[in-house]
Amino acid sequence: MADLERVRRWADALIALHLDPAVWSFGFDHAKKRAGLCNFTSKRISVSRYLAARYDDDEIHQILLHEVAHAVAGPRAGHGPKWRRVAAELGYVGRRTHDGEVAHELAPWVGRCPAGHEHFRYREPSRPLSCGVCHRGFDHANLIVWRRREITAAVRRRAASASAG
Repeated sequence: MADLERVRRWADALIALHLDPAVWSFGFDHAKKRAGLCNFTSKRISVSRYLAARYDDDEIHQILLHEVAHAVAGPRAGHGPKWRRVAAELGYVGRRTHDGEVAHELAPWVGRCPAGHEHFRYREPSRPLSCGVCHRGFDHANLIVWRRREITAAVRRRAASASAG
């Protein structure tokens, strides 16, 4: 579990080393599924405070390198060859997207299929969904039943703290 102040120091150091700190900044955001973001409009790199509390230092460092690589490669690079080259030069060894833990406890919609598999959504499902664990493709026999749960301020605080996880 990464210490948020240490994450901020690493981010500031990477920005100073590879970008212009007078132009680029760092901050934490409230994303629940996305680990990091490079916003070219506001010239800001951010990391989810909820996910940073779950990941170890190496994972957070890789997320920061991933986002700095986006900033260096430019807005049109996406995850293409230019971004991959820049990311490798910076020392990034991960994939295009993270497949780590997400903040399921902050999902207000919890679904369960007939076999008992749980599913989480951050927005109300707008159409019927079936369980992809039970059957590939849509299948009425594996329909997910959704219920809304209340996400309290205490749950949010706990999810943002290093003790979450």
